This record gives sequence, structure tokens and C-alpha cells, in this order.
Amino acid sequence: MANRTVKDAHSIKGTNPQYLIEKIIRTRIYECRYWKEDCFALSAELLVDKAMGLKYVGGVYGGNVKPAPFLCLLLKMLQIQPEKDIIVEFIRNEDFKYVRALGSLYMRLTGTSIDCYKYLEPLYLDYRKLKRQQRDGTFELVHMDEYIDELLREERSCDIILPRIQKRNVLEEGNLLDSRVSALDEDLEDMETSDEEDIMDIYKEAEKKRSSYRGNDKPARSPSPKSGRGSSPHHRDRTRKRSRSKDRSDKDRKSDKRYKDDDRKHRSHKSSKDHRDKDRGDDRHKDRHRDRHRDHGSRDSRHTSSKEDLEIQEANELRAKLGMAPLRP
Repeated sequence: MANRTVKDAHSIKGTNPQYLIEKIIRTRIYECRYWKEDCFALSAELLVDKAMGLKYVGGVYGGNVKPAPFLCLLLKMLQIQPEKDIIVEFIRNEDFKYVRALGSLYMRLTGTSIDCYKYLEPLYLDYRKLKRQQRDGTFELVHMDEYIDELLREERSCDIILPRIQKRNVLEEGNLLDSRVSALDEDLEDMETSDEEDIMDIYKEAEKKRSSYRGNDKPARSPSPKSGRGSSPHHRDRTRKRSRSKDRSDKDRKSDKRYKDDDRKHRSHKSSKDHRDKDRGDDRHKDRHRDRHRDHGSRDSRHTSSKEDLEIQEANELRAKLGMAPLRP
């Protein structure tokens, strides 16, 4: 009796609401301890308190297929079949995220295609983190918008096969559902308008700089004469004087240039002549030094020969006294 659906419950998808969960998983839920102790004789009011105590989202886990408390409360909601207003309040609850997740999954199982898009799509703006239990018993972190996207797009969630719903574009073509307005559209429009304003400001600044550059680049305009033909004689005299002074300055420049060229040539000729004279003086000095060396050598030879003659003469005198033959001169 405790596992039967209430008498006044409506059939969903043409069958018993509890049959939306597979028989094997449903049997495991009936046998688990959480179902027997915490889900017994729950009403819609007490179910809210139990949902507020949830700590994570999950289906079944472990080798012997143990159901999570989240899945047990979902089966209890299918069994007692609370009113639609209560489910909508579950979905709109912003204080308890797991209550919102439970109501979203129940709406996805029992609601029509229009109700699923109408009540679940606004939850794309909820970015809170959810803890979800995997099949091996470990936990992972997901966000609420990811969980809602899984409910609307995937075929299975929390180990439950989700009923098929119509595509959104089909409902829009049949005028059963308004086109979805993304929350990013306003931000994108604001960004586009701000970008356009920035571009216009940059363009205006560039135009100002260009105009200023053009004004600086223009040469100063000299005042043009009033009439070219009827110029005054005083003006013609001034132009002639200017042309004469210009010719004189050109002649002076040419003469200065010639004088500078002659001076350079004279200096170069003088420097070359000085170098030649210096080379000649060096050669003369070398010849004089050579002649002095020769004279000094001849004097030394003469001096040595005179010394030898005196020594021979003294020796001959001594030998004559002794009655010996003289040496060769």
C-alpha cells in the first residue's frame, strides 16, 4: 500500500506516473532505507522540508545499484502527484538550489513541451554550483544552467530516461511559443552601440588632426600684385636691383670659390715641394755622414802605419848596436 500511487492521480504520458522510472531502479528505491524511513507517509508540505535537506543531485550508484535520496524524493513526488503550483514554486525557489533542481526534473518528466520551455529556460541565468553523484559514488561539480541544458537536450538525466519533447523551432513556427530572447542580446547591443560611439569619436579626432596637419603644411601665401601689366616703375627698379645684387652675389661666390680652389692647389703644391726638399736634405745629410766616416777611417789607417814605422826604426837601431841584421822596413 505504501508504494501505490494515490487514487486521484492523473496518468502521465498515458501510464502510471511511477512508471516513468524504470522498474529495476524503482524496485531498488522501494527496498532502500531512505525510502522506508524518510519517505513514508510524506505529504506535499512535508516533502518540501525533505527537499530542503538535500545535499547533492544523483541517480543510482555502486555495484548493487543504490538510489540517491534525490531520486527517492522524485519517486515520492510521482507517487503523490502534487499540484502544478507547488512544482512551479519549487522551480522559482532561489534560496535552496536542490529544491529547484528537484522541481525542474519533475517538470521535465510530467510537463508538456510548452511548460518545459516556459519554466526551465529562465533557469539558464542561474549559475550556481551543484554537487552531483556519479555512478561510481564519486562527486563532481556542475552548474545549474548546465543541469537545465541537460534536461532540455539530453535523453537521460540522473539515470532516468526523459520523455521526448518537441523541438523549440517547431513550436515557434506553430505560434505556440514565442521566440527565445537571450539575456546576452541586451549586452551585445550595448557593446555595439558603445563600440560605434567610440569609433565615431576616434574618427572625429582623426579628422581634426588631419585638418590641423593640412593647415600646417600649407605654405605662407605671398601677396600677389594687383595688376601684372601695370606695375609701378618703383617696383621695377626694386626688382632690377634685386636681380643685380643676386648676380653680384653669384659672381662673388664664384670668385671666392676660385680663390679657394687656387689656395688649395697652392697649398698642395707647397706641401709637395716641402716634402721633396726635406727628402733632398735627408739625402745630403746621409752623404755627409758617409764622407765623414770615410775620412775618419783613412786617418785611423794613417795613424796605425806611422806607429808601426817608428817601432821598426827603434828595433833596427837596437839591432845595429847589438851587431844584428836590421828588420825589413
